[in-house]
Amino acid sequence: MNDTFKKHYPFTGHTLDLDGLSYHYLDEGQGEPVVMVHGNPSWSFYYRNLVLALRGHYRCIVPDHIGCGFSDKPGDDRYQYTLASRVNDLERLLDHLGITSKITLVLHDWGGMIGMAYATRHPERIKRLVLLNTGAFPLPKEKPLPLGLKICRETGLGTLLVRGFNAFSLGASIVGCKANPMPKELRLAYRAPYDSWKNRIATLRFVQDIPLTAEDRAYQQVMEVAQNLEQFQHLPMTIFWGELDFVFDKHFLAEWLRRFPDAEVQRFPDGGHYILEDKKGEVIPLIAEFLARTDLPDKTAQVVERRTSNGDGCR
Repeated sequence: MNDTFKKHYPFTGHTLDLDGLSYHYLDEGQGEPVVMVHGNPSWSFYYRNLVLALRGHYRCIVPDHIGCGFSDKPGDDRYQYTLASRVNDLERLLDHLGITSKITLVLHDWGGMIGMAYATRHPERIKRLVLLNTGAFPLPKEKPLPLGLKICRETGLGTLLVRGFNAFSLGASIVGCKANPMPKELRLAYRAPYDSWKNRIATLRFVQDIPLTAEDRAYQQVMEVAQNLEQFQHLPMTIFWGELDFVFDKHFLAEWLRRFPDAEVQRFPDGGHYILEDKKGEVIPLIAEFLARTDLPDKTAQVVERRTSNGDGCR
């Protein structure tokens, strides 16, 4: 790790052995746990500024999925690159860390599906939700799968582009920030873990695991999670949404708001997919303020009481 990289990522990571595979994670600070789950093709680097902002008051836990970041990048013979595996890994990490208090989930991209699948397994462990351009339900009917994802998911050309030329990670680092495009050194940092055909396996497998029909292996699990999301309607939830995201666009946001009409929402018309990067100066203080405002048990209880006292669930 060079000095430039350390400047942006000044952490000492930890590893958990998952059946012979090294699962890297950050565990910074003390206090109530805030678990941050990244998507594809990012890694724990995406949350670095939020960790620095929160670790003085919270315990920030940020895993790198297997195949991502500083975690091992095994072949298909050693690891099943599926949604179910991702959820199991997260569960094993939090159990390993002995997390018994309620947690806040901060979720982005695939992290929404992974984190909410964990939440539906352990609803009693979830205190708050922070959503960043993500989903936890099937592709909305109004939203076609973007052509670029379709090519990557279903064709040999897509495999060549993703694993041979790192096109997915390269493209995301360029178009992921719209209002404040990343400087070169940040683009290189985002792409750093994916520096060879071998090390780009997760980038491709994530795309190939996108569930579109009942025949896809993750589809049933996604449907089950979607059907159980309503149990979290009483929890404090805040959403930060870059409206120029070409995948997680207005259709995904509309679906979240249909399911969680009481959620707080901050829209950024000029923001991109990497909203925590693109609008960090605005989003990070707002997340910290949201956590502080909903931190005390009596405040949480008041929110729950106020929401449930209305027959329609609205404030």
